[in-house]
Amino acid sequence: MLRVSTQPEHRSGFACFVGRPNAGKSTLTNALVGSKVAITSSKPQTTRHAIRGIVHRQDAQLILIDTPGLHRPRTLLGQRLNDVVHATWSEVDVVGFCVPADEKIGPGDRYIAAELAKIAKRTPVIGVVTKTDLVGPERVAEQLMALQDVMEFAELVPVSAVDGYQVATLADLLVQRLPEGPQLYPDGDLTDEPEQTLVAELIREAALEGVRDELPHSIAVTVEEMLPREGRDDLLDVYAFLYVERPSQKGIILGHKGERLKDVGARARAQIEALLGSKVYLDLHIKVAKDWQRDPKQLRRLGF
Repeated sequence: MLRVSTQPEHRSGFACFVGRPNAGKSTLTNALVGSKVAITSSKPQTTRHAIRGIVHRQDAQLILIDTPGLHRPRTLLGQRLNDVVHATWSEVDVVGFCVPADEKIGPGDRYIAAELAKIAKRTPVIGVVTKTDLVGPERVAEQLMALQDVMEFAELVPVSAVDGYQVATLADLLVQRLPEGPQLYPDGDLTDEPEQTLVAELIREAALEGVRDELPHSIAVTVEEMLPREGRDDLLDVYAFLYVERPSQKGIILGHKGERLKDVGARARAQIEALLGSKVYLDLHIKVAKDWQRDPKQLRRLGF
C-alpha cells in the first residue's frame, strides 16, 4: 500500500534584494529577519558587505543576502561593490528588485532592470515597491504600473518595512520560489557574519549620521581587537579605527573639541551592546588613509 506523507514540505534557499542606493533594501532585510543585521542610513552607498540575514519559519528557512546598491562605478571601490552584486545574483534562488514608492523610476532603475533581465530566465525576479508608508495609495498604484513597464516580473508587491505592510506577504512570495530542502543554519542564528564585521558596520552607521553628503564614501571602519576585560565577564573591550581619506575629513568626524566623535562612540556603543548583550567599552580613533577608495593595497587592508 502506497503511503502518502502528511509532512508539509520544507523549503530552504537564498534570496537577495537589489536596487539603486537608498531603495530600502537593508531596512527590508532587517524587517524580514526581525533584528538588525544590516546597517541603514539616509545616505546612499551605505551597504558594502553582502550581509546575510536568516528568516526562520516552520515551513522554510530563507537566507537573505543584503547587497550594495548597483551603480555606475567611479572608483575601484565602486567597481568592487558592483562585482559583489553580480556574484550574489549568480548564487541566489530568487531576487527582489526594490524601487521606492516616493521617487520616480529613473535611469538607475532601468540600468539595474537591464542587468536583471539577463538572469530572469533562470532566476525569478520579484518587483518590490518599498517605502509605501511615505505616499498615498494612488501613488503606490502608479509606481506599480510604472515598474511593470520596466521588465517582466514573476510577481509585483508593495511593502513598507516601517509599518510592516505586506512584509509577511513578500516573505511568502520569496519562500514559494525556494527549492525543497532542510535547514541550512541552526535555529536562532540571525546572520553568518562574524561579530567583528557587524560591530564595524554599526560604528560606520553611527559615523554616517549627520555628516556632509560627500563623506559616506570616504569612511571605513576596522575592529582591531574585541575581547573580554580581564577579570570581568560582563564587559567587552572593543578597539576600532575609523578611516577617512583626507585630514579635513578627520576634522569633520572629530567635531568641535572632539564632541562629534564622542557622540558617534556613544551611539555606536548602545547599538553594539544591544547586538552582543554585554556592556561595552569602545575605544575609537580616526586615521587618514589617503585616497583609499582608489588604492588596491589599501582596499585589501580595509577588507574590500
